[in-house]
Amino acid sequence: MLCLCALAYLFWNYYQLLRLIKWLWRSKTIFPPQASGVWGRIYDGLYRQKKQHRKKLKQLNSKVRQFRDGAEALPDAALVLSNDLTILWGNKKAQQILGVRWPSDMGQRIDNLLRFPEFTQYLEANQFEHPCHIPSPHNNELRIELRLMAYGTDQILLLARDVSKIFRLEEMRRDFVANVSHELKTPLTVVRGYVEMVQSTENVLDPQWSKAFSTIESQVTRMDRLVQQLLVLSRVEIQADEEDKQSVNIPKLLNGLLEDAHWLNQDKQHQITADIDESLNLNGIESELKSAFSNLIANAIAYTPANGKIEISWKQVDAKAKFSVKDNGAGIGPEDLHRLTERFFRVDKSRSRDTGGSGLGLAIVKHVLNHHNAKLSINSQLGEGSEFVIFFELKPQQLCN
Repeated sequence: MLCLCALAYLFWNYYQLLRLIKWLWRSKTIFPPQASGVWGRIYDGLYRQKKQHRKKLKQLNSKVRQFRDGAEALPDAALVLSNDLTILWGNKKAQQILGVRWPSDMGQRIDNLLRFPEFTQYLEANQFEHPCHIPSPHNNELRIELRLMAYGTDQILLLARDVSKIFRLEEMRRDFVANVSHELKTPLTVVRGYVEMVQSTENVLDPQWSKAFSTIESQVTRMDRLVQQLLVLSRVEIQADEEDKQSVNIPKLLNGLLEDAHWLNQDKQHQITADIDESLNLNGIESELKSAFSNLIANAIAYTPANGKIEISWKQVDAKAKFSVKDNGAGIGPEDLHRLTERFFRVDKSRSRDTGGSGLGLAIVKHVLNHHNAKLSINSQLGEGSEFVIFFELKPQQLCN
């Protein structure tokens, strides 16, 4: 009897196990089989766990749906990439702007689909603080701006937008400035010629006319300087090609600028000192580097009171080349430091009239540094002077031992 009862009990438990397996693996219903006793409580517990799992799954699906709806509503193309740049997800705009189809392109590397040298260099540099601009895969006349940023712990978010209109407006602005500046050169030259002709006549002019012609000459000179800087700015705003860069003898360039600085310094008699590493050269565009360095030196001379001190330095610091111009002039307040590289921005308008400043010098410097992958650092305090420092990245073959 004991053996029969044990066998019956085992058979009943085995039967319940088979029912449980069938419910868990084969049945499509959420409701468990009916049973009493211990098996009834097991079924109830599993049923409760399954309900909670389904509830969480619905919540998760709802959040995923909200994320996808939000991503589809974006005006920009959005791609989620893994750390090895394979595509995990993308919205519909990604197909319209980049030509990337999801899910058919899932698992493809993004650089295999966007084959542009600019994008390849952007990925190799691994510096995503600034955007990358590439032609549109569908139309070479269109321009696309790409931005990459960390997304979660092991993913990358790529955003792309069409900036063709902005590019066209920027080109129109540059062309307008360049054309107007070029057209102004001729009438300014004519006015200057007539003024110099009148001033050089043998007949002595009345004092009021002499003063008037001197004022005209100074204003024409100032306007001519402004036109020249506008032309330089329109040139440096154009993106430079790597092929345009070559080895530049920076010590020779700086020594020439120092000779010009001593000539400009005849009135104020500044104490100008230089610490130049004669063996340190740089790969870049010589005309642009000369423009950037001369602007910083000219600003120091213009905005430092008479008999002040100006220190110019060119040397290697770790794996970078450092150019600095330090003066003991009036200094700049912290509220103005972030605006110094804006076009036509001047800290002191009245002082700029006296020095002839146009507010374009540091804007030119900013664009030159962008072409040379360099950084500008400004340290200044009111009443204690200013220091403008440029850091250039050096290639291994340019490093000094």
